[in-house]
This record gives sequence, C-alpha cells and structure tokens, in this order.
Amino acid sequence: MSDLAAYAGLFAVAFVAATILPAQSEAALVALLVAGAQEPVALVAVASLGNTLGAVVNWALGRGVSRFSGRRWFPVTPAQLDRATRWYRRWGRWSLLLSWAPVGGDALTVAAGVLREPLWSFVLLVGLAKTARYVVLAAATMNFV
Repeated sequence: MSDLAAYAGLFAVAFVAATILPAQSEAALVALLVAGAQEPVALVAVASLGNTLGAVVNWALGRGVSRFSGRRWFPVTPAQLDRATRWYRRWGRWSLLLSWAPVGGDALTVAAGVLREPLWSFVLLVGLAKTARYVVLAAATMNFV
C-alpha cells in the first residue's frame, strides 16, 4: 500500500468515525502501526486531523439541529442529545475533553454546536482530546510490536 493511500484511508476512516457513520479509526490506526510502513507520528497526526474535522461536522449539525434532528441519518438520538446538552451545560466547554469517548463523545460535539460553542475553542479542545486518545493508542501499540 502506498503512503498516500494509507494516509488517505486513515484520514477517511477517522473522519467518518466522528460523523454519521460507524467506523473504527482505532483499528485502522493500529493496523497501520503494526504494518510499520509509515511514521507513527504522521499516522497519529492524520488520524487526529480527520477525527477532529469529522467532529466539526457534528458541531455544524448542532448549529442547525432543528432542521436535522429526528432524521434517520442524524448521528445522535434525541435522548443522547438531551443528555449531552445537560452534561455540557453543567461542565461547559471542558466537557469537550471527553469528545474522544466512544459513548457520548459524538453527542457532546453536537451539543457544543447547539449551545453555540465558538469554533476556535471547540477545535482546540476536541483536537487535544482526540489527539491524546490516538497518542495513547499508538504508544500502547508500539510497546506490543
């Protein structure tokens, strides 16, 4: 597999994993790390960028949630959005540090859009959280390889 294909594929999987479709960006990252053909730092950077940009899509959907909520393809159920909104109101923007979590993380990113979190702070906190997750995953993988 060429470097470009590996990076593009990882970016796409990480992007989709943060948006409306289920995907396992962690599995893709681990597979590429184990293969050893690409630089681990570059893989983490690409996965982080893709996953953060995917979360920005959720933020944008949250900004216009009244038009999309309840549609089958919408990434968050009304119950999840309500729970995430309550959590977000209680803890504020710092709750975005949990955006990496497989359960509730996407809902938090939508809630941030609903509650009009500024894009700059959203990207900063979500990017930090998602990058930290990939760094930990990469470090654990590299210790076993």
